[in-house]
Amino acid sequence: MEISFEEKKEKLFEVYARFEQEITPYLQQAFCKAGCSFCCTFMGNIDIVTLEGLIITEHIEGLPEELQAAVKKKIGENKTLKENGQKPPCPFLQKNNTCQIYAVRPFSCRQLYSVRECSAGSPTTHRRAVESARSTIQEIQKLDDSGYSGHISYVIHLLKDLSFRKLYLSGGFAPEQIMKFGKTHGIIINRFVK
Repeated sequence: MEISFEEKKEKLFEVYARFEQEITPYLQQAFCKAGCSFCCTFMGNIDIVTLEGLIITEHIEGLPEELQAAVKKKIGENKTLKENGQKPPCPFLQKNNTCQIYAVRPFSCRQLYSVRECSAGSPTTHRRAVESARSTIQEIQKLDDSGYSGHISYVIHLLKDLSFRKLYLSGGFAPEQIMKFGKTHGIIINRFVK
């Protein structure tokens, strides 16, 4: 039996909370703080599932029109840069280096932290936190079994197509609908992830 979007959304936030509770001891050693944006600026790949993309899209649609337009423009620019092989900064990173969608940020962001300053390289995390993140990603993909995984601006691009969004919300599954875009943009079908 297919569960509703609202039920999936609730379960997703439960998964987030469980992961955050599991890694709390490691987070206490984290170097990260508000305004630290190394991961948002230099990592270049923020993968999300369709469920997370829809939550983010709804958040954007709740913003004032002028702000919506600015955010949508940044998402489009992010998509173009990514398509051209660049590592663009997150489209939701604000000028003050804080996250515009922090309350609904995807798991890709929630799992990141570092016990050392990142300016010289990538984040340094605990092995157990990495293992927990891997199993959590699989759990999220299983929860979103009628959806897809891919770069944030690519998944949000798919959700701009109202027929795709309607099909997804109904629990429908038609990978042929996005096959061409999916192949050229590295979109993964969650249902087939093991």
